[in-house]
Amino acid sequence: MSVAENIDASLDEDAAPKDLTDGFHLIIEALKLNGINTIYNVPGIPITDLGRYMQAEGMRVLSFRHEQHAGYAAAIAGYLTKKPGVCMTVSAPGFLNGLTALAHATTNCYPMILLSGSSEREIVDLQQGDYEEMDQLAIAKPLCKAAFRILHAEDIGIGIARAIRAAVSGRPGGVYLDLPAQLMAQTMDAAAGEKSLVKVIDPAPAQLPAPEAITRALEVLKNAKRPLIILGKGAAYAQADDEIRALVEKSGIPYLPMSMAKGLLPDTHPQSAGPARSLVLKESDTVMLIGARLNWLLSHGKGKAWGDNEKKFIHIDIEPTEMDSNVEIAAPVVGDIGSCVTALLDAMGDDWAPPPTEWTEAVNTKRQSNIERMAPRLQNNNVPMDFHGALGVLRTIIAERPDAILVNEGANTLDFARGIIDMYKPRKRLDVGTWGVMGIGMGQAIAAAVETGHPVLAVEGDSAFGFSGMEIETVCRYNLPVCIVVFNNGGIYRGTDVNPTGGPDVAPTVFVKDARYDKMMEAFGGVGYHATSPDELRQAVNEAMDSGKPSLVNAVIDPASGTESGRIGNLNPQSVVSKKK
Repeated sequence: MSVAENIDASLDEDAAPKDLTDGFHLIIEALKLNGINTIYNVPGIPITDLGRYMQAEGMRVLSFRHEQHAGYAAAIAGYLTKKPGVCMTVSAPGFLNGLTALAHATTNCYPMILLSGSSEREIVDLQQGDYEEMDQLAIAKPLCKAAFRILHAEDIGIGIARAIRAAVSGRPGGVYLDLPAQLMAQTMDAAAGEKSLVKVIDPAPAQLPAPEAITRALEVLKNAKRPLIILGKGAAYAQADDEIRALVEKSGIPYLPMSMAKGLLPDTHPQSAGPARSLVLKESDTVMLIGARLNWLLSHGKGKAWGDNEKKFIHIDIEPTEMDSNVEIAAPVVGDIGSCVTALLDAMGDDWAPPPTEWTEAVNTKRQSNIERMAPRLQNNNVPMDFHGALGVLRTIIAERPDAILVNEGANTLDFARGIIDMYKPRKRLDVGTWGVMGIGMGQAIAAAVETGHPVLAVEGDSAFGFSGMEIETVCRYNLPVCIVVFNNGGIYRGTDVNPTGGPDVAPTVFVKDARYDKMMEAFGGVGYHATSPDELRQAVNEAMDSGKPSLVNAVIDPASGTESGRIGNLNPQSVVSKKK
């Protein structure tokens, strides 16, 4: 070959197009590289094509009717899997809808990532009025654990890696990741793009407790006369199930599970103090909290719910600043729950003395007494149904199907179910969590079915169901094994309130009388049931669970059944002003 021919060939090689990749595919590959293969989203500008490409690359992309419910699904997926659940939204209004769920995830310590498309920085910063213009990063920052924006395709790998690590390390929480529209169309050399991706190594490393903290905690526990263990949902999230059970049983101490910790040990376990909650909170002298916070759900660790006697607290948590947040903690144990519980077990030795029998017998006596007192109420066959008769039916169904996942929300529907329905396995009960929000039901039910493959029983108050009821179309579209039971008493708390003026508008807490929620499910191709008695409810739910089909049972509850705000009516201020005409 001549010199001229060599030069021509070289020029041809330089002119040959390189293999390119773009922001769309780098996002997908970065997620897949880190084992994230399921996305919960609502399609729209500018993320519609990203969802399409994700599905084409083998990811599971589930589209919802509202971003908030997609976000609740992602949040509970994080809780169930210990990997960040991912919610993807459009910009501005869609982002704000998803932000509610992201804040909820952060408050409840669920690892979640909210990916939102956004407007370009130069337009947002000059406030020039772009389509759905909003400084989303600034808005998200105060409401989540961390927030990042990616401006260049070569930074996508690092950005997603940082989001994953932030979501799951230490105390888990929500992370916002801002994706300007132009980022996704940016191109770069495919080989360089592949090199830019990051596989996160050990994203949530063990945090070992200090040996002196373990010694101090056991000294406090040894001196207790009436000890109590409280298990929180952080203990369930840790997935240190065997270790926690071993600690409880080796100690011989009565334990009280918070609602999402139910099933870490079966609620029928002889050390369970759930049915004796009031007694153990008031009379205990030493309380060991494992993954539980002394927030409003535990009356902040003080007040008449806790009795008059002084108490010492041992607190196991991964977050040091949680200690002393409400009361003095005599023995803080900081570290991940699995490591802390293992260290306690190892240090207890083989000669650990159980609590005094006077204490354990008092707890067992109260427990058995309350169970026997409640039994007739749970077996009633009243028509119309009350909450106890209906939940007594569902209690038996869950006992017969311990692998089923129970999703629960409402006011009375939630409060009564927490105490009535026993759980037998870890992470089988999902509910509203720390904030006590309404609307988590359908998002959590969908994610539970998708992430676990197990059947789901979603027990909803009619008010709570209204927040996310349109997602039954999503349940039907993906043909998920979800049975929804709507406790329909025609209103919020009760359906019997009246307008005091006698005017045409119904009272603020009253819904349409005799509503048929089962017909909504039938409209989308699911199976609807109408139950007016405990026997009909039992037959309908069993048939629905056996079928594995999307189902909804309209369970007619006595309109007069229910109390104001369930068991937290004390948080609803009362007027002291007498209004005279």
